[in-house]
Amino acid sequence: MRRLIIADIHSNLEALSAVAEDARGLYDEIICCGDVVGYGASPNQVIEWARAHCVAIVRGNHDRACAAGGGMADFNERAGAAVLWTRERLEEGNREWLAALSMGPSLYEDYELAHGSPLDEDEYLILSYDIAPLGGVIMRPVCFVGHTHVQSGWEWTRGGLRQLSPPAAGETERVIQLSGERMYLFNPGSVGQPRDHDPRAAYALWDTEQRTISLRRVEYDIHSAQRRILDAGLHPWLAERLALGR
Repeated sequence: MRRLIIADIHSNLEALSAVAEDARGLYDEIICCGDVVGYGASPNQVIEWARAHCVAIVRGNHDRACAAGGGMADFNERAGAAVLWTRERLEEGNREWLAALSMGPSLYEDYELAHGSPLDEDEYLILSYDIAPLGGVIMRPVCFVGHTHVQSGWEWTRGGLRQLSPPAAGETERVIQLSGERMYLFNPGSVGQPRDHDPRAAYALWDTEQRTISLRRVEYDIHSAQRRILDAGLHPWLAERLALGR
């Protein structure tokens, strides 16, 4: 089985289209770690794509906030304004689909899926300190998460937790060979709003037969995504940050 792993699309149709094209022919099914909407200006188009293509998905905090009233206590002013903008424009069928997403973690035969931590969908998993205790919590050999917008990987070895490097600047892929005796946590990075100082859209490919995870990056039409945000009347910083990878 070959799986495309995505997270944090955030209504960025241009980035999503680039990922889908870059991964064309390389996967059999798609898994999403949540936050389909928020920030960007193409919520209905992105939801419709996710509804048609994702076989497994959990909700993110922006999905939860955009689908229903409330849920914005931890949002800054710009994020909150984007939530309100999105709520006003969601088609009813898309809103209902978004509201029905499970909060995770979701368990499947060979992987676990969450948005933030498997213990708390709103928790950010960034440092070894955050991740190490999850070795006794994760219930499958591989766990996929999103939420941080930072592409990363972690491996539990006999010597402790080891961080796995994503592609460096100038690289488009970093292939990681998995061991059947170890546990792994991967964040595929953000499709639509990366925050690791690399503006390229991020995603991952998992080949269960070859036992590899490929962390990948792809260029996309940032200018068009920015123009769409500005034309929608959303905060200019939501457009500016796309070019900065912040």
